[in-house]
Formats: sequence, structure tokens, C-alpha cells
Amino acid sequence: MKVIQPKPFTFEAGPRAVLLLHGFTGHTADVRMLGRFLEKNGYTTHAPIYRGHGLPPEDLIVTRPDEWWEDVVKAHHHLKDLGYNEIAVCGLSLGGVLSLKLAFSENIKAVIPMCAPMFFDNEQQLTTGFKAFSKEYKQLEGKEEETINSEVDYLMNHSKEMFEALGKFIKDVKSEIDMIYTPTLVVQARLDKMINTDSATYIYENVEADRKEIKWYEQSGHVITIDKEKDQLHNDILQFLESLEWEE
Repeated sequence: MKVIQPKPFTFEAGPRAVLLLHGFTGHTADVRMLGRFLEKNGYTTHAPIYRGHGLPPEDLIVTRPDEWWEDVVKAHHHLKDLGYNEIAVCGLSLGGVLSLKLAFSENIKAVIPMCAPMFFDNEQQLTTGFKAFSKEYKQLEGKEEETINSEVDYLMNHSKEMFEALGKFIKDVKSEIDMIYTPTLVVQARLDKMINTDSATYIYENVEADRKEIKWYEQSGHVITIDKEKDQLHNDILQFLESLEWEE
């Protein structure tokens, strides 16, 4: 069975733009409902797919965080090239880390990290998540159990360099978030088993923005954008965006 490959999306609505960034092993499905919600409320949204994502796991393990970062910068420039001057960025998990890096690297309107890791004390959770993703992908391809186990073992044995690079990337971003002065809304799911939830408090306490908020969602897990409280999340993000001083 051939797995349908996801695509980036751009939903054009009003002059205010929001860059939406997906998580590690994820793709635009992570943020599509949020994108549609914001579009209905007059916001243009764009979501890229980083290199290696939305593809077989063999393609993912040969890519690195620096390449994913380049893809985010390119996506930001895509919105600017379309004529959008005021761009907020909202990212889930790895996308949250990338959104924080964008916030201290580029001139953006606001930043909304969601369940973004700041401590790489949870490599086991990440590798376990990657293993589950790899197995599920191969099941969708219709492969036999013995083949799946063999291919997943190969992936786990050849992904160490990627995870080492990811750990360094998270650490490097963490060391610079005190350079963030743009309005910040930190979002964290209380039932998140994938990352250390102290990350949210760390981000909130260390960004230097005059305008910053932190919101906890008591009934949600790591992929908060598609969990039980997604409607509340959508409305909280919209309220935050509406409270900003946009030029148009």
C-alpha cells in the first residue's frame, strides 16, 4: 500500500499572517485544524513540511535540525514574498523550538510555542516515539511483521546521530531564549508524556518579552492541537492574536 504524502498548505485570508510549524515525525496534519480555524477568523496561515518529514522514516534519519531550520526560514520568507509584513509564529513540540529560534532570529509579531521541549533529559521518550512512528508507517505500507521488525531495528540503530543533533539544537535554542522580546504565549498540556513539562515554565520565566502568558491544558496530551481541548486552544490563540497591536 502506498502512503499518501502530506503537503504544505497556505490558507490566505486577511493581512495578518501566522506561520504554523509541526512537530518531530509529524507534518501539516498537526496544525491543519488550527490553520483552518484562523483562516475563518481572517488570518492567513502557512505551514511547511521540514525535510525528511511526511516521508518514510528512512528519509527522516538522514536529515538534521539545521536543515529543518532552513526550511522554517524559507517558509517565513515565503509569507514575506507573498506580501505579508506582520507574521506571528506558532509551533508544536519541535515546531515550538523552531518558533522560539525564529523569534530571536527574525522580526516577528509574536511567538506561540506549544509543548516545546527545553530539556533533553527525555531522549528515551523521543526514541520511543520515533520507534512507534516507524512501526506505524510500515504497517500502513502493508509490510509483514518480520519485515517491519527488521526495518525498525535498522532505523533505531542508525538514528543516533540525528538524535544527538536534535539534543544539541534544543540546548542551543534554550541558551538564547532570553533574547526574545516579542509577545509570547506559552502553551503546555498537563498530560504531556513526551517532554518534561517544566519546559513551559522555563520558557515563560526566561523570555524577556514585556507581554507574556502561559496557559496549561489539564486534559490534553503532547499533540495538543488535535486533543480534547483543541477548541479551547484555538480560541485562546485567537484571543491572544487579537490582543496584539497589528498595523492592519
